[in-house]
Order: sequence, then structure tokens, then C-alpha cells
Amino acid sequence: MLDFVAYLLYRAGSAIAGALPLQVLFAVGQILGSGVWLVSGKYRRLAERNVAIAFANEKSPSELRRLVRRHFQRLGANLLCGVKLCTMPPEKILRHVEVENVESMASRFRAGVPVVLILSHLGIWELFAQLMPKFVGFVRNASVYQGLGNRFIDEHVRRTRSQTGLELFDRHDGFEPVIELLRSGGGVGVLSDQHAGDQGLWTPFFGRLASTSPLPGLLAKRTRAAVIAAAVYTTAPARWRMVFTERFDQAGASIADLTSKINKVIEQQIRVAPEDWFWVHNRWKTPQPNFLLARYKRGVYLPSEVSVHELKPFRILVRSSNWLGDAVMSVPAVRAIKNGRPDVQVTIAVPANIAPMWKLVPEVDAIIPLPNGSLLSAVALLQQPSPFDAAILFPNSLRVALESWLSGIPRRVGYRGHWRRWLLNQTVPDPQKPGPLEHHSLRFLRIARECGAETSNSELPTPMDREQAPNFQITVADQPLKIGLCPGAEYGPAKRWLPERFAEVAAKVSAQSTVRWILFGTNNDAAIGDQITAAMRDHCVNRIGQTRLDQLIDELRDCHILLTNDTGTMHLAALLGVPVVAIFGSTEPRLTGPLGNGHIILRHHVECSPCLLRECPIDFRCMKAVSAQEAADAVRSIVAEKL
Repeated sequence: MLDFVAYLLYRAGSAIAGALPLQVLFAVGQILGSGVWLVSGKYRRLAERNVAIAFANEKSPSELRRLVRRHFQRLGANLLCGVKLCTMPPEKILRHVEVENVESMASRFRAGVPVVLILSHLGIWELFAQLMPKFVGFVRNASVYQGLGNRFIDEHVRRTRSQTGLELFDRHDGFEPVIELLRSGGGVGVLSDQHAGDQGLWTPFFGRLASTSPLPGLLAKRTRAAVIAAAVYTTAPARWRMVFTERFDQAGASIADLTSKINKVIEQQIRVAPEDWFWVHNRWKTPQPNFLLARYKRGVYLPSEVSVHELKPFRILVRSSNWLGDAVMSVPAVRAIKNGRPDVQVTIAVPANIAPMWKLVPEVDAIIPLPNGSLLSAVALLQQPSPFDAAILFPNSLRVALESWLSGIPRRVGYRGHWRRWLLNQTVPDPQKPGPLEHHSLRFLRIARECGAETSNSELPTPMDREQAPNFQITVADQPLKIGLCPGAEYGPAKRWLPERFAEVAAKVSAQSTVRWILFGTNNDAAIGDQITAAMRDHCVNRIGQTRLDQLIDELRDCHILLTNDTGTMHLAALLGVPVVAIFGSTEPRLTGPLGNGHIILRHHVECSPCLLRECPIDFRCMKAVSAQEAADAVRSIVAEKL
């Protein structure tokens, strides 16, 4: 019923438009377009985003805003005039339309060559349906058509277009009839400037990857048709110019190459009269959910003259975890995100105290250190001059979701988390429970996979190959072996092995090798460090509470081994390629063990582990079960293997 009412209104509006002169319709359309620009914030913002993508490097912000306003005026004028023009006979239409180079197409038809005519939403594009039979009526003419949602209006539009002799083929009915028409020597027009969804080929359009339909290229290759483009430009009030290009397909070109060339031709047409194009279409739409393109069937195609570095970037903000260990365990996911599409620019937003860790990851393009405490200060930092296209949130907190939402980032991805579902518009499903234990790195990788990344080959990248590091092959005879020792754990005392056993391990290893022990930790570990230092005397350097993260990174690089509890420093050493001997008790190495190869985990599974508690409520049996002798043997085994 509502469709029929809308149809009646449409017919009434068409009748009124048909009774008015084109000059009047053009002026009224400009006024209506200005009104829509003023009140329609949604479409105004979409148009502003689109023109910024296309021309941000060429026009000032004020020029872009003026272009958008002129576009709404021009769109209103052309839509109203189009209603009247589509009811006029071709002879009267041509009084208002100047035609250039139509012979480029007509000559192909006379030679028996079919033509695929590339059309775009420029000016009054509906004029082609009215005029093509007039220009080349001696061959069959057709258009690939996508049905309208209102069946009454759709039937009327089909009937009106077919009255001129134009044949219409619905996209949903398949393309064999279109191919048959072309093989008979006819011509078909295809609107080729719209987002093609998951079935499209991702190729540059104004320097930004856009999903583009390969249909014109496919039709041309299957039928050996010539490919020609045409556009309609507004030259004055109620005056237009229709221009046909020369044939631009090349023998032997692939479908992908031709599709990319079509985008380039349409771009050149738009630059002639930017305000004439349909900027309120979401041409550079961010796919849902796979905005990373690694797993798309047709994938990405860059023409030979375009390099990856010339693409306008797709900007992703990755909100890092606040804990050092969790941040390191998310590195494989960041690597997968970076490899998800060639134009991606990855920016990490992270608390300032762990920002130096992300400098180790070559896949990271930029880092935003976030201040402690102030939500609004964080939001101000995230509102970049070049806005982000998507935010991927690794932490589950409400605060993190608020940061991206208040920053105006259009796509916000993460787990449901704590009281924040309403702030996300792409939710990653949690793993089914009960199920097998899953390492935290895989939980982060699931987020990347849900965005379209390929994650099957994601491993922990190491900035330095330890086998080639200059000091790694030094023998004990040359100078002391450097072994780091991390006896603390920020999470709580349940994760801390006995201090006296750390000292006992140091003594056992030092009895057989010349070792320089270096203690690492935070200010909270000072008492433990003093106890171990007193037992080891001159065999160690106590750096507990004396290093910032960047200094810790530099000192860990010089270590050959790290003996540690389950800590963030353990994960940092693994990222740096330092072999780790890690002692686990209350936590589960299958969940939070160090990534990479060459590490040794010491853990005795007692009846109450893993309890995941901060403090042991009983007798600390899980940690006491790990002896100093087995820890010393583990250290010596790595020494024997590596040196």
C-alpha cells in the first residue's frame, strides 16, 4: 500500500515537472538542493568524506566545502530536469544537449564491432536511455539495469525506457542475454562507478582502493567488444554536453587491467565537472565485516604505473592493551592487520609508559602515546587531521570503547566487553564455551580474522635475528655471559617464584660459567631485588626500579637468556628474540606463555593450578614444586645449545 502511495506521488510530481519549463525546473532544483544540503547532515557528511578522499591533496578545506554545496545544488537541478527530459522526444531533448564524438561509437557499430559503453552518474545520466536509439538505432541497444525497490515505480521506469527501443537486462537475471546481444553486434551501457561490494575487484579510484565491478571488462573480453565511455556535463542552466571517448581497451589486456582503466577514465571525466558527479553515493564504502581485503575472491589489483606507496591510505587505529605482556601478545594480530590490505596505515594508541615497545614492531606506522587518567585528553589525541577509517579495540573496557566513539571513528571493532556493546558497530564473537584453552595471542588474532585478515601464518615477528646478532655467539671464555633475571610480577605475589631460589639458580649456573646477572623489575620489586642481591653479592647488577621501558629494551637486547616469572618482561624478551626460562605456577602457559621458539617453561601442575589468583590462599605449592636445580639445568641447556 505504501509503495502504491509513493508511486502516485511520484507520478504527480512527474506531471508537475513535465508542465514547467526546464529553466524553471533547474532553478527550483538548485533551491531544493540547497535545502537538502542544509538539513541532511548524513548525506552532507558522506559527500564531504568522499570529496576529501578524492581531492584532499588538491583542494583546501574551504574549496571542498564549496564543492559539496554546489554538488547538492547541481544534483537537485539535474534530477528535476531529468524527470521532464525523460518524457520528451529525442528531437526536443537535443535542443538542450550538445553531443560530441558520437561517431567514435557509431563507426564501431557500422564495422560490426559491438560496444560496451561505460556510463557513470554524471549530470543527467538518464539521457543515454533516451538518446542511444536515436544515435545508433540500426543496432540493438541495451542497458544493464538494477531494479528499484518500489515495484510500481520500477515498472513505470522500465516501460518509459523501453518505449525508445532500449532493451533492459536486470542484473539479477544473469548476463547470458547481454553477451548474446553483444555477439550479435549490438551495444550495452553499464553504469560502472558504484561500490561493487564483496564481489568487486579492489583497484584505485582517485588513488584510493575501491570495490569495482569487473562486469564491463568481462563482457568485453567474452565478446571482443570495444570499450568506450560517455558522460554528461552541465554547461549552463538547462544546458548539457554529452561527450563520447575514443575506444580505450587494449588487445591482450586482462579483465583486472581493463577494470582499473575504466576507473581511471571515469576519474578523468569527473575532474571535468566535479559538482556533476553523484558524491552522495558511498563509493569508498568500508565493507562489513571484512574491511581487510586479504580473503576476497577477486582481491586487489594495482596497475603497473601505480605503486603501493602512492595509494591513499586506509587508516586503522589499533587500541593497544594497557599491560605490557598483553600488548606483546597482540603483535601477531597487528602484523596480520598490516598485511590485510596494501593501503593500510596502522596507528597504535597506547598508554605512554609502554609506547616504546611498539617501536620494535616494523608493521606499525605511527604511535599515539595516551596520557593517564583523562578520557577527554585521549579523545583529543585520537581526533587526527586525517581521520581514521576504523578502530580495532584489543582491551575489553568501556573506557577504550568511549575513546573511539567520542573520537568519531566510523567503524569500531572489538569483543562485546564490559557494558559497551552499544558503542561498537562490529562485534567479534567470543569463542564457544566450554572449549579448548586458547592462547591470548589467538584471541587477538580472532579480532584480526573477523576484520578479514589472513591469520593462518601469523607468528611472532622478531626485530633481530638472534642467530645473526653480533654478541650472541660470544663464548664464555671471551667475556661473561649476560643473563637477565626478573623475580617480580606486577599481577601479584602468586606469580612470584621464591627469591632464594633465584639466588640459588644464579649460584649453580655461575659455578660452571662466568656469568653477569642483571636484575630487572619495577619499584614494587625492590625488596625482592635487595634480598637476591645480598645473596649473590658481586655477581649481579641490580637494575630493579631503575629503568624506563626504552632502557629495559636496550638492556634486554644485550642479554643472552632471561630467567623470569610469568611477566610482561618475559613477553618483551620473547619479542626481542631473547631465549626465556619462565616459571609458571598460578597461571597457565597455554594461555600466556612466551611466543616464539627456544623458550623453556617450568611448571608443575598441582591440583589447584591454574588458580589465576593474585595471592595464594594456601601453601604456595605450585611455585615450591619448581626446584632451583631444574631451573639451573634449563638455563644451562640453553647455554649449551646457543653458545
